[in-house]
Amino acid sequence: MPTLKDKSIIVTGAGRGIGATIARALAADGARLIIADRTEEDARTVAESIRATGGDAVAVTVDVRDRAAVRHMIDTAVSSFGRLDVLFNNAGVAQTKPFLDITEEDWRFVTDVNALGVLIGMQEAIKTFRAQGEGGKIINTASIAGKQGYEPLAHYSASKFAVVALTQAAARAFGKEKITANAICPGVVATEMWKIIDKGFRDTGLTTAEDEAFNHFAAGAVLGRPSTAEDLVGVARFLASSDSDFMTGQSLLVDGGMVFA
Repeated sequence: MPTLKDKSIIVTGAGRGIGATIARALAADGARLIIADRTEEDARTVAESIRATGGDAVAVTVDVRDRAAVRHMIDTAVSSFGRLDVLFNNAGVAQTKPFLDITEEDWRFVTDVNALGVLIGMQEAIKTFRAQGEGGKIINTASIAGKQGYEPLAHYSASKFAVVALTQAAARAFGKEKITANAICPGVVATEMWKIIDKGFRDTGLTTAEDEAFNHFAAGAVLGRPSTAEDLVGVARFLASSDSDFMTGQSLLVDGGMVFA
C-alpha cells in the first residue's frame, strides 16, 4: 500500500461526501490533514472524527474563491505540520439548468467555485511548494463532465473541462520543479451533489420521479452500478503518494466505465 505517513495534505470540500471520505482514508494511512470546508461545523466534525481514531487533523473554514482565505488555509497547514505536501482541490458545486436558461449569474456561481477556486488553490500551493524547494503534489477533482459536455449541465461541464485544462497546464509549467498535477474524474457518485443535480432535473421538467436522473445516468456504467465515495479512495491514495511521482498532467476516469477516453 502507498505510504502517506506524516504527509501534510489539504483536502477542500472535506466536510462531507467525497472529500470527507477521502480525507478520513488518507488520515488512516498516516497523513496529517487540513479539513477545509466553507461550513465550519462540517469541517470540525470531520476533523474531530479523525482525531478520535488517533489521526491528526485540523479544521479550517475556507471559501475557495477568496485568495486570502486560501492563503490562510495553506499557511495553517505549514504552521500546523511544518510543510505542505499535497493539495487536493475537491470543493465544487453543481447546478442543473437548460442550456438557453443559463444566466451570467449561474455561470459565475458554478465556474467561480469549480474553476477559479481550483486556479487560486493551485497558484497558492505552487508558491508554497517553490518556497519549500522539494516539489509537491496537486490533485484536482474533475468529472466525467470534464471529458464530455452534458445538457442540462453545460456550465458545470465547462467548469470541469477547465479543471482538466488547468491540471495539464500546471503539469507542463512546473514539472521540472518536481511539482505534479493530476485529476480524478468521478462519474455518478451517490452524494449530496447528485441529489442537487437530480432535483434540478425534476425542477426543469426533464424528469418526474426522485432519483430518475441519477438512475438513468448511473445505468451507463458498464460495471453495473453507480459509484460511491469509497470507490475513489484508492486512486486518491495513489496520487497522493510517492507511487505517482512519475505521473503528471493526467485526468483519471474513475466512473465504473461510463466514459472511455
